[in-house]
Amino acid sequence: MQEKQWIYKEVPLVEKIKTLSKTINVSTPTACLLLQRSIDDFPKAKHFFRAGLQQLHDPFQMRDMHKAAERLTEAVQKGQKILFYGDYDVDGTTSVSLLSGFFRNQSVPFEFYIPDRYSEGYGLSDKAVTYIIQQNIDLVITLDCGIKAVEKIARAKAAGVDFIVCDHHTPGASLPPAFAVLDPKRRDCPYPYKELSGCGVGFKLLQAYCRLNRIDEREVFKYLDLVAISIASDIVPITGENRILARFGLQQINKEARVGIQALINIAGLRPPLSISGIVFGIGPRINAAGRIGHAKEAVHLLLSEEEAEAKSLAKSIDTKNEQRKDYDTNTTDEVLAMIEEFGLQNRKTTVLYNPDWHKGVIGIVASRCIERYYRPTIILTQSQGKITGSARSVENYDIYTAIEACEDLLEQYGGHKYAAGLTLDQGNLEAFALRFEEVVSQSITQDLLTPKIYIDLKLSLDQINPNFYQVVQQMAPFGPENMQPVFVSEGVIDSGYARVLKDRHLKLKVKQANGQQVLDAIGFNMAGFYPLVASGRPFQVCYSIEENTYNGRTSLQLMLRDIKG
Repeated sequence: MQEKQWIYKEVPLVEKIKTLSKTINVSTPTACLLLQRSIDDFPKAKHFFRAGLQQLHDPFQMRDMHKAAERLTEAVQKGQKILFYGDYDVDGTTSVSLLSGFFRNQSVPFEFYIPDRYSEGYGLSDKAVTYIIQQNIDLVITLDCGIKAVEKIARAKAAGVDFIVCDHHTPGASLPPAFAVLDPKRRDCPYPYKELSGCGVGFKLLQAYCRLNRIDEREVFKYLDLVAISIASDIVPITGENRILARFGLQQINKEARVGIQALINIAGLRPPLSISGIVFGIGPRINAAGRIGHAKEAVHLLLSEEEAEAKSLAKSIDTKNEQRKDYDTNTTDEVLAMIEEFGLQNRKTTVLYNPDWHKGVIGIVASRCIERYYRPTIILTQSQGKITGSARSVENYDIYTAIEACEDLLEQYGGHKYAAGLTLDQGNLEAFALRFEEVVSQSITQDLLTPKIYIDLKLSLDQINPNFYQVVQQMAPFGPENMQPVFVSEGVIDSGYARVLKDRHLKLKVKQANGQQVLDAIGFNMAGFYPLVASGRPFQVCYSIEENTYNGRTSLQLMLRDIKG
């Protein structure tokens, strides 16, 4: 197992901890966790724990929002042809479902269009522009894409089509010539929160539309479940406005899930209440599988479904695709890891591997899986339409986009951001690209960046862990990027003699400290390699988060292990 570096977050001054603990009546460990998140007084704590929908920002603070809401209103009032265009991933399909569901309830006619991952690729496609022009569409709303589709939107505009771009990606050098461009990452956009998902930007457009047309905003709040799924699956920060949207969206899913989402929950065998991680690992991959193995419009039909029988059938179809996706994913990952061994590539600073038979829909997932074993910038490549195409994934704090950019003379096209990118190249450039990329990364990456890290909030004694502490920590949810689930370390831990290995992979034990009263269950997935250490009787350190485990009708706290050190 690859050794991980434990990095302890700064512990605030004792006086600050005591003051906040007394002010808001929480334990000192809880006060410390809050101070680490810059929550240092009662008003901030109240907003963090109790923020409501009334705290959402005014949508008209976003650049071009007045224009967008007015143009959409005009299209509705004049009965113009409206088309919602979304990408084929979770963010795109939830965005299209959001606008489609809302306007269906308003009895407004519309069409939607999701591009095919394989024949059209990401974003606004040439095929789609041709369709839009041929169908005499008056207004297109792009969702989770469009910010870089300058030439394609210009072509459609020349044919008389108006566009409202709803995107959250960083714009290029020039904005597309759309009627309105809604993107909080525009340099000239004063919107106070910059990290919305694509679906979140679509939600703000609907909020503005409701206000302009005096429609009760609760009509758009009905779709917060879709916004929450997009926030979780697109791995955007769960801070500020996203945290409010995710919190209320999760409440909706857990209280009264819409028919299509409930069908996914049932077929995935998920147990409510769902958390962000439940969506990330249970719901998101199934929605994504529709576009990876088939066509993503199936996911939209499921999310819009109002009939249980139809939803059940669509969920079953999507689940079958997800099982296929998992097979491709597992097999391809095994092949990649075998190639690293076979070709003696273990000590490289990068992984760049190609096989024309690998499935294009899983190569991004496979790149991430490889990083779990070989922690370094990784590019997995396959063949598509006569070219080599690939997905790149990076390690923390290393900009893989810049490294790829240094090889651009060998590439047909590329795009992405710091941690994930896509690229296309000619067959003849493959070897030169792999060598150049290894050279570029080797010159710019440090050994520290090649070591996986675990960020630890606090050291705890096991006796400090009790249901009350757990419940307060849970109120800090929803957890996700920039508001991660707290991670703790306990030292001088010994196994109570129950340590065992499950399914040859997982570690199960009961832990206690020499001078403590508390005995707690602990489980470490894929951590069987630590069994000799914990079974030796010698004390060790555990790094973990705290979770509830229900077994045979009994619920108890358990440690979800992240790492163990002797």
